Amino acid sequence: MCLGVPGRITEVDGLTATVDFWGLKKKVRLETVDAPVNIGDYVLVHVGFAIRRIPEEQVAETLSLYDELVRATEKDLMAQDVKGEIDAIERRS
Repeated sequence: MCLGVPGRITEVDGLTATVDFWGLKKKVRLETVDAPVNIGDYVLVHVGFAIRRIPEEQVAETLSLYDELVRATEKDLMAQDVKGEIDAIERRS
């Protein structure tokens, strides 16, 4: 199963955006995103591509879900994988 990670757009330059993932900023491609994006929008990113703009009314719920996944790491293998990715991001910061 593939997992997209939510992040907030901090810069847009043509078909590339800088996205903030819990303090780590990465460049992502915008060719496949499902709707136009602007600075401040949240997107779901998978393997370097923004695949979906998260509607404003769903941002809090989406971030809460990821927070819940991180807290459930002791019981769930997928959650352990997500936590490992977040920990790796924090170590590179």
